[in-house]
Amino acid sequence: MGITRRQAVAATGASLLAGALAGGRAQAADSRTTADVAVVGAGVFGAWTAWHLKQRGLKVALLEAYAPGNARSSSGGESRVIRVSYGDDPLYSGMARDSLAAWAALSAKQTLPLLHRTGVLWFSPAGDEYMARSMAWLKANGIAHLAGDTAWLRARYPQITFKDGESGFLEDASGALIAGRGVQTVVADAGLTPLRVQADLPERLSDGTLRVGGVLARSVVYACGPWLPKLFPDLLGGRIVATRQEVYHFGPAAGDGRFSPPALPVWADFNAGDIVYGFPGLEGQGFKIAFDRHGAEVDPDTQDRRVSSEGVDAARAYLAQRFPGLAAAPLVHSRVCQYENSSNGDFLIDRLPGFDRVWLVGGGSGHGFKHGPAVGALVARHVVDSALPVEPRFSLASKQKVQKRTVY
Repeated sequence: MGITRRQAVAATGASLLAGALAGGRAQAADSRTTADVAVVGAGVFGAWTAWHLKQRGLKVALLEAYAPGNARSSSGGESRVIRVSYGDDPLYSGMARDSLAAWAALSAKQTLPLLHRTGVLWFSPAGDEYMARSMAWLKANGIAHLAGDTAWLRARYPQITFKDGESGFLEDASGALIAGRGVQTVVADAGLTPLRVQADLPERLSDGTLRVGGVLARSVVYACGPWLPKLFPDLLGGRIVATRQEVYHFGPAAGDGRFSPPALPVWADFNAGDIVYGFPGLEGQGFKIAFDRHGAEVDPDTQDRRVSSEGVDAARAYLAQRFPGLAAAPLVHSRVCQYENSSNGDFLIDRLPGFDRVWLVGGGSGHGFKHGPAVGALVARHVVDSALPVEPRFSLASKQKVQKRTVY
């Protein structure tokens, strides 16, 4: 399957990385910059890939068009859920468990935490198969959790209106990750200063070296999130699709602690694949709510970042039903970001056709942030071990153009 050489990731409006991240400001690459591996994209997948490669003693160049955790990226913003349960899917459950440990270790070294162990509450109609499989996996793997019926939910969380017949479970040690600051911290902990460049397609030189964005490297990892299909449109167009996603933060009344930790955990309302999720008030950001439904297809560089009145109205209607104490709460701020979806929600981790040492990493599909450490570790293994087989679910061949989500 061929690709055409073209520029793709616009640097228009790019800003230098604020502050003294990793001891310096973002720099521009030049033709003298060399590395063992060039990682293109300083989102959560790229940052953790660079971190793991550095741990292996490799020289890494991290290329970023804007800045780590920037407002246009899928890794920016305030918070992301980290949970271990994925039904009984051993692939993502295992990756999430390993990633939770890595995030916790990094968080423990910081003055401000990256991981808030609020717990994650999952509730569904009683008898929901996905929830039952999740609890079975948690029990089989010794993951701490609590579970109960409607009466248990109502007694434990009186600020939430539960429907008759619902049940739920709480992952005790899981919770919320701080997103933008988290990515910046990974980059700084790796001792890297991102190079501010406009990414391009890899050029293979006569000696086998690869050149990308002015950097010469033996291997290249493209971890560009929603920019992957812009950079490789012939290959990934329709296979990785960026969609508009809105999030809303509402402000509880002064002195009302019902919607902040420890009274309220991160939560997810699941009903046959229809998910509404949210966060208690973290770091002064208010109560966060979002609908885990794919929005319209968008361009991450140019999409309108103002939330819609229809979206705000839908969030208020949900609050009136589930969180009546917030029904009249003011919208204190909001955000428009994007998912970069594969056809079914599985990640993409595979070689670029025609290049043995160029890797495509993406398809976070709205649930990828938590998995950054595990994804980075796997990509680093691929870079150093060419014989390591690609996970079939992560392969390019498995990526289709018909959206049929199976990973939640």
